[in-house]
Amino acid sequence: MTPLVDHRRLPTLPCGSRAEPTNNTSSTHALISSQTSIHLLLGAGMRHSMSSISRRRLTRTPRSFFASPCYKTRRPLSISPYEHIDDVERLDFYRPGGYHPIEIGERLRDRYTVVYKLGFGSYSTIWLARDEELARYVAIKVGVADHGSKEVDILSQLSARAIENVHPGGGLIPIILDRFDLDGPNGTHPCSVTAPARCNMAEVLEAGSGPFQLRVARSLAAQLAMAVAYVHHMGYVHGGEYLYPVLLVITGSNAAPLSTGVPPRVYPPIWLGKPGHEVTLPEAKLVLADFGTAFCPARESRFESYTPLQTRPPEARFEPTTPLSYASDIWSLGCVIWGILGVRPFLDNWLFGPDDATADQVDALGPMPEDWWEAWEGRSKRFRENGKPKEGRELWTFEQRFHDAIQEPRRRRGLEAMGDAERDALFEMIRGMLVFKPGGRLSAEEVLRSDWMRTYAIPEAEKTCGDDLSSTNRRSVV
Repeated sequence: MTPLVDHRRLPTLPCGSRAEPTNNTSSTHALISSQTSIHLLLGAGMRHSMSSISRRRLTRTPRSFFASPCYKTRRPLSISPYEHIDDVERLDFYRPGGYHPIEIGERLRDRYTVVYKLGFGSYSTIWLARDEELARYVAIKVGVADHGSKEVDILSQLSARAIENVHPGGGLIPIILDRFDLDGPNGTHPCSVTAPARCNMAEVLEAGSGPFQLRVARSLAAQLAMAVAYVHHMGYVHGGEYLYPVLLVITGSNAAPLSTGVPPRVYPPIWLGKPGHEVTLPEAKLVLADFGTAFCPARESRFESYTPLQTRPPEARFEPTTPLSYASDIWSLGCVIWGILGVRPFLDNWLFGPDDATADQVDALGPMPEDWWEAWEGRSKRFRENGKPKEGRELWTFEQRFHDAIQEPRRRRGLEAMGDAERDALFEMIRGMLVFKPGGRLSAEEVLRSDWMRTYAIPEAEKTCGDDLSSTNRRSVV
């Protein structure tokens, strides 16, 4: 077992205390709220469906395709009185209104015995536990105090209605097995219980030395599209982000007594995943999680996008007074599908601000709407009046991105690459998803009806998921 850490004496974790990858992102063994929002199910070792985890993981240098330098923290950064420990949540967040201190071996609700930590985010810690009543392993997400239960409420509705719905995406949403409140020194904490997941998508991509096998990537892309289509079918916009927060490291030592509510020992998360290039088709089942930013557009208007610059829909910038819609999810979905298929994100890895993101979108997709172009104050620094890039700016076209991010990395590693027919079908679908104006984008159902999904991706997803994605169910959607 990985050694626990007494943060009063040790400045960092011992080397080798956690399995690779060392450059971890939010360890979503429970479910969405991060790049990771997508989780791979446990394999033969623990046959459980996915659970619900938090997206944000305090990491040193996020490098994966979900990483973004534009992280916007919702809590003001302050000088912590505690030592920084790699792969461990911020200890100064153990305070009234913050985390609940939990020890391995602790019994929760007189039913769940804590076995190990699975991960953490800005608003929760996630633990692997043994359900002594039903003799099974579960993931327990323990939220910060008084945070509310909106995410669990939405997940409960989605999973309950999935049972009576024939939509294939219904089986790709985590099921809430139990929910309860936990009273502690820092307040009352909402807790949700789900089946444990293997790891999040970001970790798998980060750990791999190459892209997913093409059949695996197709399956994952189809499942993700089905999950989003189901969420939209049920009247919700996912609105999730896939950001990795950046932790400011404070050097020095502090051996002062602990404040009330801070655990005497902290634990690095266990990682149950494997490198992306090693994932096989039967292992490629996912669930869509992290509904902390989900909303129902029929009942609530949302104007702010919580996605990073790399996947943020452009209307969030150029139409800030227009409520976000289902189409905002489609833009992000198109970017993420591209990332699943390749080794680089659709938009550049190095986006330092909104102007960089907009310029990269124009480079890839062509001219933006005239009213947006005229409203963009920063365009003159990057483009001439005729829309051509200024001298010194290298143009990275849609086709070049496909070659550099998807096709060439596969050929270089001796993996299957796309044929011309599949490439053309993929281009048609992605271009239909990444239309500047949200009203011109494909809907989630139209994505599932696209030639690439029907011919290449959904058949692979059916091989992965079996009866969960039966032909009868698929016909009800497409």
